[in-house]
Amino acid sequence: MSENNRTAQSIKNARVSLFFSILVLILGFFSRKILIDYLGAEVLGLNTTATNLLGFLNLAELGISAAISYTLYTPLFQKDYESINEIVAVQGWLYIRISYIILVGGAVLMFFFPWIFSKMELPLWYAYGSFGILLVSAMLGYIINYQQIVLSADQQEYKINYNVQGFRTLKLLLQIIGIGYFGQGYIYWLVVELSMAIATCLFLNRTIHNSFPWLHPNLSKGKMLARKYPEIIRKVKQLFFHKFATYVLGQTGPLIIYAFLSLTVVAVYGNYMLLVASLSMIVSSLFNGINAGIGNLIAEGNKDKILSFFREYTVSRYWLSSVICFCLFHLSHSFMSLWIGEGYLLDPTSFTLLVTYAFVVMTRTNDSFIAAYGLFQDIYAPVVEAALNFGLSVLLGYYHGLPGIIAGVLISLLLVVSCWKPYFLYSRGFKIPVWGYLLLISRIVCLIILSWCVSGFFLGYMNHSCRNFIDWIFLSLKTLFLYGLFSLCLFQVFDKNFRAFTRRIFQLVKSK
Repeated sequence: MSENNRTAQSIKNARVSLFFSILVLILGFFSRKILIDYLGAEVLGLNTTATNLLGFLNLAELGISAAISYTLYTPLFQKDYESINEIVAVQGWLYIRISYIILVGGAVLMFFFPWIFSKMELPLWYAYGSFGILLVSAMLGYIINYQQIVLSADQQEYKINYNVQGFRTLKLLLQIIGIGYFGQGYIYWLVVELSMAIATCLFLNRTIHNSFPWLHPNLSKGKMLARKYPEIIRKVKQLFFHKFATYVLGQTGPLIIYAFLSLTVVAVYGNYMLLVASLSMIVSSLFNGINAGIGNLIAEGNKDKILSFFREYTVSRYWLSSVICFCLFHLSHSFMSLWIGEGYLLDPTSFTLLVTYAFVVMTRTNDSFIAAYGLFQDIYAPVVEAALNFGLSVLLGYYHGLPGIIAGVLISLLLVVSCWKPYFLYSRGFKIPVWGYLLLISRIVCLIILSWCVSGFFLGYMNHSCRNFIDWIFLSLKTLFLYGLFSLCLFQVFDKNFRAFTRRIFQLVKSK
């Protein structure tokens, strides 16, 4: 695939993903508002906790999808359809066995629900219903839609978004209407959740076979083919440790909060995390479509192109993340007050730590290149990250409550993601000294700090009172325009990589 085609495909993926991300973001806020108003904050906290418990069972996935993606880049580049079918057959064979493990694990976990949810005032069947529906939805994905990995690896992520995010949008709409206007709202919520999961699987499966009519993996040969592709099994074993660290990072926070505090605090934290996760999803939507392009670029093997694209990718993602986090910092409390009331605001310390956490998560630029190179052998790094994350969250959470829990997560991220990952990528992937990266990041951070300070100074002269959402929208536009325009000019003048990125986008838009 040529560089222009690769960039065009990435932008198409980003455009579709961004549209659905924003739509789901808006509907997600309405959905949580309806849940709190009609069913209570404890139901919302219950759903968050059930999702986190399911995340624990999903550890059984072991990172197989990442290993398969890495293995597919070269045969897709060479149009080797036989190898693609064989690799996907190995994935399907592994996923069938994982679905059995998750089913058994879910059944065992349910035996402990009376103890896990002993502090919950809701009927216990709420917990069984929520977890059961989420468990069935996850298993459908393993059994039916494992072949979607080929769409992702072939830079056709937008087709997945049309199906998955499209039905997610419909699901949220139906749940909002059902809870707000029908009786037995929670039962209706569960029925819609299951129905949309089934519909998503069926329609996505049809899309996959329409896109790749030659894709017919023979799962009965999966065990035999696994011996033919030992690289997949080796990468899966390495990725388990990374998968475990990801779970500890993203899923244990609400569980620790529930252990030390309550489901209501989980709901308050979850409201802000929804905001953070939704904004992170927007950043991911814009850049995830590039991941397969990175894999194709590395498959071509042009080192100069790879390094040049990495620098453009890094500076553009840091700039966009700084814009989003500046708006998040100055607009979140007023939004929460209008959305669900001032009684659901986070304390200043927890909030500041959460914004910092959001920025670090949004700027994980090394991960895409590490995955494309298949560099998963640093198994000690995720073990250290998980241990620091969980240990510090529990220790600091015990003494400092919610701020301590968030601080524990942030410290582990800074030590492993921001320090170790760049060194690992440069030494094992690019195979050049890491000093160039340090200079690049230092320049970017200085530009962000300058933009933040100057924009914050002028923002202080604006009226921040918001009586309704119209006032908030105008304040948001002024905040976005102030920081976005000033930082854009600053990056354009002082960073050549950012200039190269904007020139690339301009030329592509011009050619269209």
